[in-house]
Amino acid sequence: MSERIASDPADSPAVLLGPVALFFGVIATLGVSVPLFFFLTPFAALAGALALTLGAAGIHYGRRGIGRLWVAAAGTALGLVGFAAFIGFLVMFAG
Repeated sequence: MSERIASDPADSPAVLLGPVALFFGVIATLGVSVPLFFFLTPFAALAGALALTLGAAGIHYGRRGIGRLWVAAAGTALGLVGFAAFIGFLVMFAG
């Protein structure tokens, strides 16, 4: 019985919060800023909101040593840019 029973913090699902937030942040930013990716525009608000949420959770766990802090921060920043640009477009075209 010398085997470990407790899991390693690196085995936690929280490790993937940063990379997933970065992926959604890139999708959100590309959807509103690059004309070639206009088909992503309807998903920009959702991807941006997910990037903000998952990035904030990734930053929370990253400060505790679980996951990648800077990847989560980059995903949060890109998600904020994409979400804010999408909301700005809605306000501009709706008004």
